[in-house]
Amino acid sequence: MVQRWWSAARSWPYTFGVLLAAAVGITAIVMSSSLGIALKDPEGFLGPAYVRLPVMGLGFFALGIVPLALKRAGVRHFGRGVKDIIRDEWSWNRVFHIATGLLTFYVCYVSYRNIKGFLPTVREGVNFDTMLSRWDYWMMFGHHPADLLHQLLGTGFAAQVLATVYVSYLPLIPITLAAFLVLNRDFTLGAWYATALSLNWVLGAAAYYIFPSLGPAYTNAALFDALPTTGVTQLQYSLFVNAAQNLENPMNAPIWGIGAFASLHVSVTLTAVLFFQRTDQPRYLQITAWVYFVLTVIATIYFGWHFIADDIAGAFIGWISVALAGWATGNGFWHQRHHKIQLTADGDASSGSDTLANPA
Repeated sequence: MVQRWWSAARSWPYTFGVLLAAAVGITAIVMSSSLGIALKDPEGFLGPAYVRLPVMGLGFFALGIVPLALKRAGVRHFGRGVKDIIRDEWSWNRVFHIATGLLTFYVCYVSYRNIKGFLPTVREGVNFDTMLSRWDYWMMFGHHPADLLHQLLGTGFAAQVLATVYVSYLPLIPITLAAFLVLNRDFTLGAWYATALSLNWVLGAAAYYIFPSLGPAYTNAALFDALPTTGVTQLQYSLFVNAAQNLENPMNAPIWGIGAFASLHVSVTLTAVLFFQRTDQPRYLQITAWVYFVLTVIATIYFGWHFIADDIAGAFIGWISVALAGWATGNGFWHQRHHKIQLTADGDASSGSDTLANPA
């Protein structure tokens, strides 16, 4: 009986992700109620997350339809081409799976941000920056890793490049999620990526509570005085102001956003890299992702966001998230089957359908 129920549950690739979202969402609600701090929706450059994600999804929906409609019907019969593609390619089942992926990610992300925001209240007075800093000095033979990077790379052009890479993470990750959910017809692929990203938020929130820390930029700010003004330094100052307001009045202040251990910039970018690699995406995409990951790791140390141990822990979170999500969505833990994104039935019909792929 239990085995049959488990097999039935595993047959839907979003079972684990939905349960994870429900669990972390309930946790955030319970913590909010017990602490007396209202839940908040983090906002970005396009407004709240519940606006950004649907907008991105609709954008990629158009991207997947417009070129194909022009190819099939031309400009003159463009409207008919759009109708034909929607009829042939866009079942309600497909829309449901896309919406489930976006909602799973959204709930886990917003819950993570709020749970992280409760950190100063729940773990008041607990801080591991001194310990993490000592580990840095030990691993770098008595030197601060950020100082070594400043000497090696300089504090001019390199700072601007690394800042651009670091800040671009904020929109890039949800954009890649929307792309894989909308532009792909294998539901397990989108479920795998959405679940892996969601696991990053949950495991990252847990790590913050295990080793609460601020990072070198906030505990040894003088070390970064030589850096020019960039998008990163502006972000760090903004988070500092928010943190000060949060400590004074957590109920009405913006969400607390500072946390060093573990680095979710590292974990999430590595998740994307490993996902691209294990799903056999185009070589140029894999190489670009690896370069982006390496630059992100360097940026986390260069700007003092993280200690070395934070990045190591982040790398582990990224790897285990991809592996667990692969297992949970029927794609395997160690050796995932390879996929190729297929937008429509114009390509190899064997790899694209509105049915779930068999687990490897």
